[in-house]
Amino acid sequence: MKTILITGATDGIGKQAAKLISAQGLRVIIHGRNAQKVNQTVDEIKRQDIHANIEYLIADFENFNSIDQLVVDLQIKQVKPDILLNNAGIIELNREILPNGMEKTFMVNYLAPYYLTRRLMPVLLQSTTPRVVNVSSMAQARTIDFDNLTGEKNFDGYESYALSKLCNVLFTYKLHRQFGASGLKVVCLHPGMINTKLLRTGWGPGGATVEQGAQCEMFAALGIEGQEYNGKYLVNNQPSKSVAISYDTRVQDRLWQISASLSGLDVDG
Repeated sequence: MKTILITGATDGIGKQAAKLISAQGLRVIIHGRNAQKVNQTVDEIKRQDIHANIEYLIADFENFNSIDQLVVDLQIKQVKPDILLNNAGIIELNREILPNGMEKTFMVNYLAPYYLTRRLMPVLLQSTTPRVVNVSSMAQARTIDFDNLTGEKNFDGYESYALSKLCNVLFTYKLHRQFGASGLKVVCLHPGMINTKLLRTGWGPGGATVEQGAQCEMFAALGIEGQEYNGKYLVNNQPSKSVAISYDTRVQDRLWQISASLSGLDVDG
């Protein structure tokens, strides 16, 4: 039985993806930051399918120590994910600097999944079918200022969100270069303009259903077998072009190095 860890799985697309993927017979690890919402999500899935194989983890993606505890909790549960679906995401229209010095959107949308993926890579590579799926967006920044990653010089909520989504793509391409030879499959995707809390906060009501977004995430997590998808950015379940700067390997490498420094990880590995 394959095991998938879905971050941000107590709301929106992530919650619906957890339901769909559980129905496919996988063990699903639900992640959320709120214990009550995590338990409600687990109960909801089990009410729909009493045979659902569900685990759960609680971690705050604003805090590296909390992510470390998530990794420890996985070890305690003796559960090893084959697939990591980095779904959690927010938009903050006002600049909020966390106690660790990171801007909140950059931390939650990019640096936390970077850190979690790096921490879990030894476990993932023990699987015969390791896979990482990063949820990005078509709203990718077209440039990157490495001196303004956390809004040090100026801040705009939409620009910060777009920066984090560009970073998701850069990270995906770097992961493919770094670990593709080890058997890791990695993709990123635009799940669509979906009627979620994030969309309503940033742009107002509208968009497609969470079911449609979840179907895209499930395809990326389970449906990709051909090499034509590996290391790619997907839109509507097909390889698509991300912004031009995302293909610059020097930019990918620099972001990786800075991210390692910010999160206290070694550059290599």
